[in-house]
Formats: sequence, structure tokens, C-alpha cells
Amino acid sequence: MKKIIASPLAPKAVGPYSQAVESNGTLYVSGQLPIDAATGLMPESIEEQTRQSLTNIRHIVEEAGYTLADVVKVTVLLDSITDFAAMNGVYATFFTEQMPARVCYEVAKLPMGAKVEIDATVSR
Repeated sequence: MKKIIASPLAPKAVGPYSQAVESNGTLYVSGQLPIDAATGLMPESIEEQTRQSLTNIRHIVEEAGYTLADVVKVTVLLDSITDFAAMNGVYATFFTEQMPARVCYEVAKLPMGAKVEIDATVSR
């Protein structure tokens, strides 16, 4: 059985999807744009955007009763791979031990003009 997870601290979905779905002990967090739920705004720099996307993921993960230490896989979408090092610097402050598996892709365009979108798979 699946359970829909929604955190009031993360922005609402901008389409017909859930923030996250938990099924059989695994949490699947949808791609998080760097939108501040309190203001509805997106920061400018790739560093700030990465921080906001990962903060949104943390809120959703914690809403479901997990922690970032339970994240097993992350996908990072960048609108420019030249932002990889800057994104990676911020990412390293969220995942400091037993890092999850990760892939990172450059994509042609992200919703709402974002520079980054990040999703996660979480399990104990």
C-alpha cells in the first residue's frame, strides 16, 4: 500500500504529483525545485538554489519520519553542468557520512527557470 507524504514546510507540487510517496518501506521524493514554501520565491544563485532544494527534501523526509541519513539515492538535474562544483559544495554540507548514490545530469531546461532540481529515494 502506498502513503502520500506532504510537508507544509516544503512547496506544494506544481503539477499533478505528490511531494513524496512511501511504499513498502521506501520513500520516493519527487524532484524539488528551489522554491521557498514561506515566500513562494526562488533564490538566484546555484548555491542558494541547491540549499533550498535540499532543505525542501529534508522537510519532506522528516515529515515521513526519516532523516537525510536514510537517503540512499539522489538525482540532481542542472540546467548547466558548469554549476556542478558549486552545487557539489553545498550538497556536501547536507550529506557528510555514508553518502547516498547519486547521478547528476545537465538538462535543457527546468520548470520555472530553476537552475537545479533534486529528487531522492529514502529507505531504512
